[in-house]
Amino acid sequence: MKPVLKGHLMVLFCVLVWGVTFVSTKILLDFRSPVEIALDRFVLAYALLFLMHPVLKKPQWREELYFCGLGLFGVTLYFLTENIALQYTQASSVGLLVSSAPLLTAFFAHFTTHDEKLSLRLIVGSLIALAGVALVMFNGSVILKLNPLGDILALSAGAAWAIYCLLLKRAGQRYGYLFLTRQVFFYGIVTLLPAAWIMGYRLDLALWLNPIQGGNMLFLGVIASALCFVAWNKALGIIGAVKASNYIYLIPMVTMLTAIVILGERITAVGAAGAVLILLGVYYAEHGFKWPAAKY
Repeated sequence: MKPVLKGHLMVLFCVLVWGVTFVSTKILLDFRSPVEIALDRFVLAYALLFLMHPVLKKPQWREELYFCGLGLFGVTLYFLTENIALQYTQASSVGLLVSSAPLLTAFFAHFTTHDEKLSLRLIVGSLIALAGVALVMFNGSVILKLNPLGDILALSAGAAWAIYCLLLKRAGQRYGYLFLTRQVFFYGIVTLLPAAWIMGYRLDLALWLNPIQGGNMLFLGVIASALCFVAWNKALGIIGAVKASNYIYLIPMVTMLTAIVILGERITAVGAAGAVLILLGVYYAEHGFKWPAAKY
């Protein structure tokens, strides 16, 4: 298999799994707090990666700073804002709004790297997606009478993920993807600890014996965190941050279908229109629309 194709397939696997995590987390929020879900998830993932790759290395201090930044943005800020958002709004809405990450990645890349420059296509795609975001937020706060804080936090999660993707390119790959991911989780746990203390974290190992809670936590910790983060980090090294992040537009489709089937969420015409505009905007910003040539 060609490396580029392998990179695209790994990213596709990750976004399919991550599309389901919104619903999985929504289920767990009936039993646990946002910070408890996040911290337990990544402690489990870190322990698994340490067993898989127990080698201890000494990165340079600048690399350690990048690891810390990756843990802060890719774990603590992203998952805390996402988990809290799920308390206030539908899982499908969170999945849709987080899908703004590809556009945010491209905008941040324009100002911080030489990989991506703002183009007319990117601006037009962003405006289309922005209209979709407005419809989704209107649908949640006005039609469904949900707290708009959930939508705002979901957008914040997308911004945190965009910064994570850009930092990841600068972190360096000479230590390998397992070690890199393990370090990201380690610093994610470290930066989660203050939030855990402030938000009243409680450790209850008996909760893991419950099939619903234990099964969902294993899914989040082992598959969605340990496995998918390694695959994602490796794929970014192959196809780049902007192209990889563009696959995130598939997440809301997976989330929406899963939320309808499992959670029984209601998708209104306004919400569906917003979803279409967001996905079209993100897709157009990356690929544009190619119309077939007329034949005479």
